[in-house]
Amino acid sequence: MATNAPPIIDFSAAHGNDEERQKLVDQIRAACITQGFFQLVNHGVSSNLQDSILEQSRAVFALPLEVKEKYNKDQDGFNRGYERLRSQTFEKNAGGDLKEGFYFGKDLPLHASNVKARKFGQGPNKYPDEVQHPAKFRSTIDEYHSALSALAKTILSVLADTLSLDRSWFDDFTRDPVAVLRLLHYPSQDPDASANERGIGAHTDFGAITILLQDTVGGLQVWNRQNGTWVDVVPIPGAYVVNLGNMMMRWTNDRYLSNIHRVINKSGQERYSIPFFFSGNPDHRIECIESCKVNGVAKYDPITVGEWMAGRTGKTRGMVKRLLEKPTWD
Repeated sequence: MATNAPPIIDFSAAHGNDEERQKLVDQIRAACITQGFFQLVNHGVSSNLQDSILEQSRAVFALPLEVKEKYNKDQDGFNRGYERLRSQTFEKNAGGDLKEGFYFGKDLPLHASNVKARKFGQGPNKYPDEVQHPAKFRSTIDEYHSALSALAKTILSVLADTLSLDRSWFDDFTRDPVAVLRLLHYPSQDPDASANERGIGAHTDFGAITILLQDTVGGLQVWNRQNGTWVDVVPIPGAYVVNLGNMMMRWTNDRYLSNIHRVINKSGQERYSIPFFFSGNPDHRIECIESCKVNGVAKYDPITVGEWMAGRTGKTRGMVKRLLEKPTWD
C-alpha cells in the first residue's frame, strides 16, 4: 500500500463482538477525519456477484453507440440510462471527462407513489435489450443494487458509532433512498494527450457515501492535503473503496472530510469501475449533529436531501477549491 493511501479495513468486525467492532469504529473514525477514504475487505458482498456486475458492465459498453444512445439518461427526467463520452466536465481545462456511463437505481414503476410525486432520483430503470443475455443483465443489476444498499446501511450504522450516535440514527435517512448505481467505462488515454486530460476531473461526491468497485487497471487518485500530492488508490481484488460525500461534511460541521479525487487512465488498457452513490431519502432534512457544533454554531444551514442534490454541480466545484487550500482537522 502506498504511503498515505486510504487504509485497508476488515469490515467483518461490523458483525463481531464489542471489542472487535470498537476497533473497527476507531479505524473508520480516523480515516473519516484525515482522508475521507478507506478500503473495505470482508464486507459480505460475494466475489461472484462482483465478477458478474463487471462482466455485465463490459457487455453494455460494447454495444454500438447508436444502440446505447437509445437509452439516453436525459430523455425522461429520471436520470437513468446512458451518458455518452465526455458528457461531464469537472475540470474546466480538461475538455470533457474521458468516460461513459450507465445509470441505474432501484427499479420503480411509473405508478409508484414516489415516482408520481417526482421525488428526486426515483423512477424506472432502462435495461438494454440488445445485450447478449438481457434477463441476466437485469437480474444482476437488481441483485447488485440490493446488495450495495444493504452494505451502505451497515456502513452508516458504523459511522453513527464513530460519532457516538445511536446505531439507528441514519434509519430515516436510509428510507426510500436516492441510491444510484453507475457503470463506468474509461477508455485508455492517448499517450500524446494533453496533460490536462482526465478520466474524470478532480471533484468531491455530492451524497452521503460512495462505495466503489474497481477492476484491476487502477487510475483512481485521492488528494493528500498534508503534503499536497495525489495518492494512487491501488485496486485490491474484491475490496470496496468507500468515501464520504459532501452531505457528511454538513452533518459533522466539517469534522469529517469529503475528499477530492480524480481518475487518470494512462495504463494503455480500458478501465471499468462501478460506483454506488448513496444519497438517502429525498425528504430527509440534513442538519448539523448537535455534538459537532462549535460553540453551538453550525457552518451550514439545514437542507433536505432533494434540495441539496438538485443544486449539486456548482457546489462541488466550490468545495474542490476550498479543500485544495488547507486541512479542516487542524
